[in-house]
Amino acid sequence: MSAFIYPSDTRDADAIRLDEQDRAIVLATQEGLPLVSDPWSAVGAQVGLSGDEVLSRMQAMLERGVIRRIAAVPNHYRLGYVANGMTVWDVADADIERLGRTIASIEGVSHCYQRPRHLPHWPYNLFTMLHGRKREDVEQQAQVIRDCLGEAYRDHRILYSTRILKKTGLRLTAANPQTASTETDARG
Repeated sequence: MSAFIYPSDTRDADAIRLDEQDRAIVLATQEGLPLVSDPWSAVGAQVGLSGDEVLSRMQAMLERGVIRRIAAVPNHYRLGYVANGMTVWDVADADIERLGRTIASIEGVSHCYQRPRHLPHWPYNLFTMLHGRKREDVEQQAQVIRDCLGEAYRDHRILYSTRILKKTGLRLTAANPQTASTETDARG
């Protein structure tokens, strides 16, 4: 398991401006926080700040929307969850925000988000990621979601993972510490 910093998708340039110390913290943590008892102090040692200063700056970047969240990212396969299914749902648009919040709180749902439909071929607008030790587990979880959706439900599919892709999100480049240039890296 590793802990990752998720960059925000904000487009407000003033909100995402980074001073030299914030940029150093992001660069030091974008591959994950150290898995030690005090990760803030470990990062602080790398960037020349105290652990309290790193934590304070990380909290400020969260509040400004520079980063969206800090979260543990388990390796589902190593934990025995080898049936991983993206469930896609066609639900009434008028209910999607309320339903999304409800579905996101269901145990076993690791991701829940809205996506645009691409009619006539792709009617699905609500996506959830489910994990199980076998496909039957995922199908049972999908049935729980189906029941929660009630009359807003129209259709769904379960798209099972067939291979693991190493994915990374937005990354800052270290070339010029005065600018917040970014690069996107997705490796298969």
